[in-house]
Amino acid sequence: MASYNKILLCYDGTREGRKALRCGANLALDLKAETHLLSVVDMRTSIAQSAGLLTDVACGRFEDAAREILQEGVDWLTERGVQAHGHFAFGHPLDEIANLAQQLQVDLIVVGHRARNGLSRWWMGSGNTHLMDRVTCSILVAVSAPHEQEPVEEAAPTTTADSSQT
Repeated sequence: MASYNKILLCYDGTREGRKALRCGANLALDLKAETHLLSVVDMRTSIAQSAGLLTDVACGRFEDAAREILQEGVDWLTERGVQAHGHFAFGHPLDEIANLAQQLQVDLIVVGHRARNGLSRWWMGSGNTHLMDRVTCSILVAVSAPHEQEPVEEAAPTTTADSSQT
């Protein structure tokens, strides 16, 4: 079995992100792994959703919301005994996940996924290279089924700047 000493958890406050956070936290505790948490503001999606009319104030609100999500994730991990280093980035989530994974030289990336038609969210972007083709480490996909309910005390609040992220 591979040894996972450094883990990157991708978190955006969604149900899928919370599932990845829980799975990653359990794994990090079991393996006593160095843990990093990434939150990404995808400005391309935000601009597209606003028909290109984003103001500086709106951009600032997206950034503030993403930073709050990151802090919620770090706090949630800390409460469960996982010391995590928080990372914040602007850009496309697939790009930013791959870039940080390479920079940190992580052994494992943990992402959340909503059960749909296949695993297209992480494997196939619109015109993007697949995440698997961008990294040299393992990827754990924590799948969240539509009917899956989670106890309130298990998850960080659902506030997200962009639900298409991690």
